[in-house]
Amino acid sequence: MGTSTGQPAATRSHRNRAVVASTVGTAIEWYDFFLYGTAAALVFPHLFFPGQSEYTGVLASFATQFVGFAARPVGAAIFGHFGDRVGRKSTLVITLVLMGLSTVLIGCLPTYGSIGLAAPILLVVLRVVQGIGVGGEWGGSVLLAMEWGTKKRRGLMASWPQMGVPLGLLASTGMVRWMTSATGDGFESWGWRIPFLASAVLVAVGLYVRLRVVESPDFEAVKRAQAVVRLPVWDVLRHQWREVLTSAFVRLSEQAPFYLFITFVLTYGTQHLDLARSDLLDDTLVAAAVGLVSIPVFGHLSDRIGRRLMYGIGIACVAVFAFPYFALLNTGSAGLVLLAIVLSLVFHDMQYGPQAALIAEGFGTHVRYSGAGIGYQLASVIAGGPAPLIAAAILEDTGSSVGISVYIVACCVLSLVALLLIPRSTDIAPGTGKPARQEVGERPAGK
Repeated sequence: MGTSTGQPAATRSHRNRAVVASTVGTAIEWYDFFLYGTAAALVFPHLFFPGQSEYTGVLASFATQFVGFAARPVGAAIFGHFGDRVGRKSTLVITLVLMGLSTVLIGCLPTYGSIGLAAPILLVVLRVVQGIGVGGEWGGSVLLAMEWGTKKRRGLMASWPQMGVPLGLLASTGMVRWMTSATGDGFESWGWRIPFLASAVLVAVGLYVRLRVVESPDFEAVKRAQAVVRLPVWDVLRHQWREVLTSAFVRLSEQAPFYLFITFVLTYGTQHLDLARSDLLDDTLVAAAVGLVSIPVFGHLSDRIGRRLMYGIGIACVAVFAFPYFALLNTGSAGLVLLAIVLSLVFHDMQYGPQAALIAEGFGTHVRYSGAGIGYQLASVIAGGPAPLIAAAILEDTGSSVGISVYIVACCVLSLVALLLIPRSTDIAPGTGKPARQEVGERPAGK
């Protein structure tokens, strides 16, 4: 996990514990977040938006999903403030509880048939709470792992919490797949609730792991140097607004396609291509399992060849694959559909592996939680949130996937521009509180 010889055993122990706590906690939070997306594609249109046309119900369901994305920057600002002032550890405990509680409550929520309009309203409220929780989670989990690592291995260290995405996707999709098979026709009436209720057990495990973590040494250095900022969010928006904006736009090629690859594909495959829901879920499970290897591999490669280059290769691959992806899906062939889904997430991982370090290194330690978190989560408003809505609208209007592929390519072009415009990073030299200049993703000396 990024340890090296010659370091004190206590340091290695704290580092490994930080990586495990960050990865496990993040996996649980993404389990909660992805579970909602899967349910939004498969069952929520019928349960919370009945009486609508099939298209309108899907659109309304994805709209509630977007609300969660819109809330993520709010969560990043709220918890970024406390993460930069109080510390990474305590903030991460709160986000985990917040996320888990809202997910369990969704599992208890009456449907439209029971309480009418109050059902979708409560669903939206709980989705907002989910968004706030996951919005505050990412920055802290990535920083806790990255700041315990050496600068030569920041790409690898920051990629471990990123594995929470495939782990969460694997767990949530696996649970839905299992419940679909186990409950049969009862899945849409009550079986869908079990994966949401199971979050309570996962949160208990996550809390046990996170409460044993020691605070980040970089943040402790900032406190010793008395460099803690009173209003970190305001400070970063005043002085590093370019870093915030480019961090958001550089994610367009990663996040927008990702939610098409894991969420919209379920709607597209079942309703437009008449593919079996269980087969699509199985394919997603395989792709998520591959991500457990590909994400740290690409994070490590970014330490070797540079963050920008690795990320740029990922952008290019997603753009090139935009049309072949749907061409493979449209064949309806089981093997080719599996190939499309697996390759789509591998190309996504080329960006997601180095992404955490690429963004986090752009901000000084004293405002890193706020700056990296807000920049990262703003992408949810312009990329991840609207992507399924845009894709559904294009498909309804044209009846073809061509426009969706064009949309993916456009996202990649904008991301490439943002990647080229990302400013050089400003770091804080440990123990001094003074800024030290460093190239984002630059290759360490001697590499």
